[in-house]
Parts: sequence; structure tokens; C-alpha cells
Amino acid sequence: MTIKERYEAAREAYQGVGVNTDKALEALKKIPVSMHCWQGDDVMGFDGDGTLSGGIQTTGNYPGRARNPGELMRDMDKALSLIPGKHRINLHASYAIFEEGEWADRDQLEPRHFEKWVEFARERGIGIDFNPTLFSHPKAENATLSSEKEEIRSFWIRHVQACIRISEYFAKEQGTPCTMNIWIPDGFKDIPADRTSPRARLKDSLDRILSMDYDKSKVLVAVESKVFGIGMESCTVGSHEFYMNYASKNDILCLLDSGHYHPTEVISDKISSMLLFFDKVALHVTRPVRWDSDHVVLFDDETREIGKEIIRGGADRVLLALDFFDASINRLCAWIVGMRNMQKALLNALLLPGETLAELQKERNFTEQMMLQEELKLYPFGDVWNYFCEINGVPPKEDWFKEIRSYEKEVLLNRR
Repeated sequence: MTIKERYEAAREAYQGVGVNTDKALEALKKIPVSMHCWQGDDVMGFDGDGTLSGGIQTTGNYPGRARNPGELMRDMDKALSLIPGKHRINLHASYAIFEEGEWADRDQLEPRHFEKWVEFARERGIGIDFNPTLFSHPKAENATLSSEKEEIRSFWIRHVQACIRISEYFAKEQGTPCTMNIWIPDGFKDIPADRTSPRARLKDSLDRILSMDYDKSKVLVAVESKVFGIGMESCTVGSHEFYMNYASKNDILCLLDSGHYHPTEVISDKISSMLLFFDKVALHVTRPVRWDSDHVVLFDDETREIGKEIIRGGADRVLLALDFFDASINRLCAWIVGMRNMQKALLNALLLPGETLAELQKERNFTEQMMLQEELKLYPFGDVWNYFCEINGVPPKEDWFKEIRSYEKEVLLNRR
């Protein structure tokens, strides 16, 4: 049977439970996932000396890491060509592109330092999201926006404000809002004597940042919490409770990262609550293994649950991005597997008879609800996914890996 014939059979099967697969595929095509640039070069960026700090680590030394903007863009291009649909790219400020002999510190970054990224995105018809980079910098060794030293705090305040201006530039150039997410590595290795003062300083810094004039319809500012990190195991200044309250009070976004909570917590359970109180919520989907280790996103239980909550809550209300970095495997393969798995999770949710299942729950008919949920797991989901790939001009199944194997041999292994 051809992929189309298998799809026709799958469509008939899903019709039996009241699901229109054609509508599901059309809806999936309209949901962009923001692909993070830092998977391609192990979070090195272009503005520093190639060392990481702030509790960030990459492990492995698989050959072929992108070493400059041209290589990174070429790799991103290849990855995007093997992912169905139209997506976005997610940049950190450390990926500024300078002219030869030029350099600007992070508080002096300007839109012109990102013109080549705008050209890249415009030519491909994709949007850009952005992140200030408050790590891997001499002035981030102890603390950033919560620093006891005013000169350090002021530097990072200027940096984030510069990033807001750059985000506004992206939005104006592309005609689509730019999500700009703030994460800081501030915290304490051992039990602090005073948690309040650092958080008061962080609040003051954010207040000063947001006092600037910018178009809030074009720049969607988000704040991202973390439960702990390397070197800040006992306390993070930017905790979930701090940022959720700050975002609510100041009408900005609260970003949930699926690796930034206690191992027994899952963000799939948080999305519905957040959407009751916020117009939108931002997500970074990753895969923690015992801690916030940023493994490649799999088509696992939690990713599927996240997909369900996005669809149930309204995909237009969830700003979806990925965030992982694995240097132990082919970096393009990591991108492609993660992005395609996130899309599979969304498609899985779109192929569920949501109203029927919700009605069974409302009736407290948990027996039939459980039975139907389990039987649906063996429905021909894969045939629908493969058809989605085919109609979007992307290799289905594992066929795309042949191109990555060739690209590795011809391009990546020649990088020394």
C-alpha cells in the first residue's frame, strides 16, 4: 500500500470515533514550533571565548559542531528542510553577528548586529524569537539582575533593554510578534541567609527594564523560572512562584520549561491552570533525566500530555519552543527528532475525540473513558503522520535519516 492508501484507511478508522483527520492535519500545519539555534553549536554563540557558565553544560564531542554563523545557518537550513510545516527560530543574544574587526558588549548590542538573521528568516518565511544571554560572561560570574553590585545590575538591565529593542526590530521586520524570554542563573549553592533581598533586587531590575517604552503587541516579554542548577542547588532567585506572580502583576508572560521543576512535577499539569489566568503562556519543551539535563525531546508520555494540553487550551494561546542541547550525537539529528516528536505529540492530541472523552469524564464514566483512551493508542496514528510528512514535501518515517547521514559525511566530518 502507498502512504496515501494507508492514510485513507486510517482516515476511515478515525472517522469511526468522530475524528476528522483532514482537519487535524490542517490544524497541525498552522502550529509553529520555535527551533532553538543553540543545539547546533553547543550553546557557544559568537560573542565570547567559547566557555560556558551559569550552570549550563553540554556533554559530548560529536564531530561537526557549527563554528560560525554560516555553518550554523547551513545546519539549521538542513534540519528545517526535514521537518514538516513552517516554524520559527529561537536566538540568544550571544549569537550576534559582527562585521570583521567589530565587537560590542552585550549592553551595547543593536538591531544591526542581527540583520543577517533577519535576512535568513525572511528568505525562508519564518519568524524569530529571542533571549537575552545572562550567562557565559565575566559580569555573570556571581549574579546578574539580582547582583548586590549596582554596576553589575545596571549592565544587565541595559542588556535586556537592548534585547527588547532588538526583539521589536525582529517583529517590525517580519510582521509577527517576537517572544523575548528572560532567564537568569542567579542563585546559591548552599542555604542562603537571606532570600528576600536578592529577589527584591531582581524585582527592581525587572521594573526598571519594563519601564522603557516598547510596543507590547510586538514584543511578548516572558520570564522563565528554574528550581535549581549547577552551583545554585539550594536556591534560585528567579523561582516559579516569583516569576508567576511577577508576570501576573505586570501583564507579561510566564514561561514554563519542562526541565525546570522538581523531578515529580510536570508542566502538562500546569498549562490548564496558567491559561485560566493568563491570555497566553510560553513553553520550553525539553527532557530532563533526573535533573534539568536538556535531553532531546522524545515522543514519550509527558510530551504527549503537553501536546494534549496545548490543543485543549488553544494552540494560539501557547507560544511553543524547544530547549535542549546534546553534543554526544549528531546535532542536526537531535533537532529533527525533537521537532518532529513535538509535532507528533500535537498530532496525537488532534486525533483524539476530545469532546467524547471530556463528556465521559463529566459523566464520571471513568471505565469507558479509560478503555477508549487505551484503545486509541493502537489506532493508525503513524499512517496519518507519514501522510502529513509526504504532503509537506518531507521524507516520512526514518527515510529522512539518509539525508543526515550524507550531510554528515559530506559536510560535518570535514569540519576540523
